[in-house]
Amino acid sequence: MCLLVQMHIPRDLKQFASIFFEHNYQCFLVGGAVRNMVARRKVTDFDFATDALPEQVMRLYPRVVPTGIKHGTVTVLYKHHHFEVTTFRVEGTYSDSRRPDTVVYIPSIYEDLKRRDFTINSMALNLSNNVLLDPHNGKVDIKNSLIRAIGNPVERFDEDGLRILRACRFASQLNFTIHHDTLSGMHICRDKLLTVSAERIRDEVKKILLSDKPSIAFRIMDDTAILDLLFPELSACKNVEQQGYHEFDVFEHLLRSCDHAKKEVPLRLAALFHDIGKPQAMQKDADGNISFHRHEHISEKLALAIIRRLKFPKVVEKETTHLIRHHMFNYQENWSDAAVRRFLHRVGVHNVDNLLYVRKADQLGMGLSRKISPAVDEFRRRIRDVLENDAALTVKDLAVDGTVLHEKCGIPKGPEMGQVLEFLLEAVLDDPDLNVETTLLDIGKKYYSDYIEKKNKQ
Repeated sequence: MCLLVQMHIPRDLKQFASIFFEHNYQCFLVGGAVRNMVARRKVTDFDFATDALPEQVMRLYPRVVPTGIKHGTVTVLYKHHHFEVTTFRVEGTYSDSRRPDTVVYIPSIYEDLKRRDFTINSMALNLSNNVLLDPHNGKVDIKNSLIRAIGNPVERFDEDGLRILRACRFASQLNFTIHHDTLSGMHICRDKLLTVSAERIRDEVKKILLSDKPSIAFRIMDDTAILDLLFPELSACKNVEQQGYHEFDVFEHLLRSCDHAKKEVPLRLAALFHDIGKPQAMQKDADGNISFHRHEHISEKLALAIIRRLKFPKVVEKETTHLIRHHMFNYQENWSDAAVRRFLHRVGVHNVDNLLYVRKADQLGMGLSRKISPAVDEFRRRIRDVLENDAALTVKDLAVDGTVLHEKCGIPKGPEMGQVLEFLLEAVLDDPDLNVETTLLDIGKKYYSDYIEKKNKQ
């Protein structure tokens, strides 16, 4: 199907493609850019397909990176853009379920479009005349908010197992449903995901987490038994009942919390996994009352295993697990300023905002009728007041350090010095007015002589 379409094409794209046309090559805008243009969605990345060979593309432009030249792809650095350009091709077998063993270059864009995953991604826009090539009726599927594999779904997923997760991701990003034949193919081929590298799965999961509603993807994973393969810890939360304010089981609560979390990977991960330890921690007394004592520590451990399994960066691992470990704080209006300072010392000032974001997501995930507790905003105000008073919250904030204590009090450097500094911090957390050098020297010297030295002599 060929359609003349009215679309706004950025000038840089027109100029880029014109260089191909001037040298008698074809050039089409393809992939997600065309899909999003048809769907009237924002476009951020532009990919092109051409009958020019990679070596010929490299001769057309002065700055070209051979990113995937073995499979016909180069990246052209054009003005401030990075354009991926791939030669029309058909592919051989996928022995590694990732990349084709061989590619054969072809002159036809139509044959090239047959090798793509879903109909919504198999359109091409001719930038010379604004003609949309749509041989698999992708535009109709976009209109119907439908994700459909091209041809036989089992064959498509057998070629590359990651396409199964991509279908979940597109459903989540676009708020589309998946055609029943495609869903069936995903279920049949789900074991192909076991052959896909952790890094590729992680990248898809990251995109899912940053979508408007990640729960769509995770529910599809559940329906197709993919969840049991990739996230068995999350699957174990199904039908684990909760009481109190909770309207949902643990699984549904976690999905809803994830949807409500701020769009940052560590926060979405923390919201998704913050209660994942509840199945293991669950206890029910003789009266049927349910408790999940210390479930946050089990959740942290399970989340760490998942994050490492998917090879997320260490910074994501550290922030996510920290948020999960501390998400069970229970602020009360009768907390003293000292209690607020101790909380800040424990969780770290730089983590407070994100921890409160996770708490809000947690509360919203309890049920549609659940509202954010006013105590959260009250706690934020209390924290702001404490920080405005420039309170000492870490050893580094003390008016003395180990060198001063050693020189002026004779306290030896080493573990015992650490004990003294921690004692001084505890004193200052209780009473910030004590954070004066002369006062801390007196307190430190007395603590060392009365407790540490006396203990050493026993």
